[in-house]
Amino acid sequence: MPKRFPSLSLSSYGAGLSANRRIAIVASVVAVLLAVATVVAWLSGGNNGHQTPDTAAAAPAPSASSSEAAPKPAAGSGSVPHPPRIAEPVAYAKAAAQMLWSYDTRTTSRDQQLAGMRAWMTSETKYADWASVVGQVPDPVLWSRMADQDQHATGTALEGHYPGAFKQALTEDPAAITKAYIYVVTVNGKQQIAWKNAGAGAGAEQRAVTLAVQCRPSHDCSLAAIAPNVTQ
Repeated sequence: MPKRFPSLSLSSYGAGLSANRRIAIVASVVAVLLAVATVVAWLSGGNNGHQTPDTAAAAPAPSASSSEAAPKPAAGSGSVPHPPRIAEPVAYAKAAAQMLWSYDTRTTSRDQQLAGMRAWMTSETKYADWASVVGQVPDPVLWSRMADQDQHATGTALEGHYPGAFKQALTEDPAAITKAYIYVVTVNGKQQIAWKNAGAGAGAEQRAVTLAVQCRPSHDCSLAAIAPNVTQ
């Protein structure tokens, strides 16, 4: 059976990549949004929350550069879907999670994957944590090895919700949301992975990810960041 290479497992892949920097960025976004110390502590590691047991084992040591710039639009986006025109946070987060859990090395280069993912990000640089997204993509060498095995995956978002800590913080200060309009959403789902000789090379794994999604009034939603920990 062909060797299966590590897949994109976005709830944990790249968790060690510039972790302090990513935690600080995500924490500051929520701090600006809610100004509630409990939520800042929650996203910065005070509560690791629930994480599916197989994700840590499935993820290799990250090696992508956190400062890596997004490819130019001319690179195309390959199999990465265009962001949907959705104005509801949970629905957009579910669509984003499916996008993050899906890839096709047979038809899409690493640069195309990154370019496609970048299109989902908010244009407000103050709130956009691109490093937390690019850190989920394998480095060029590993991507090439995955492509040699025709590795591809399809993500399915089964459920999305606001974590309890976010709902509590919003209840305590409902007006705070009106500054950045960033919502914290956790999505649970699964990822179907396949590679050469699919009869033996295939499998499904549970996935979970916590996202920061920006949804300003009268605007479509966009992705702001991937939280370093999954919180239910």
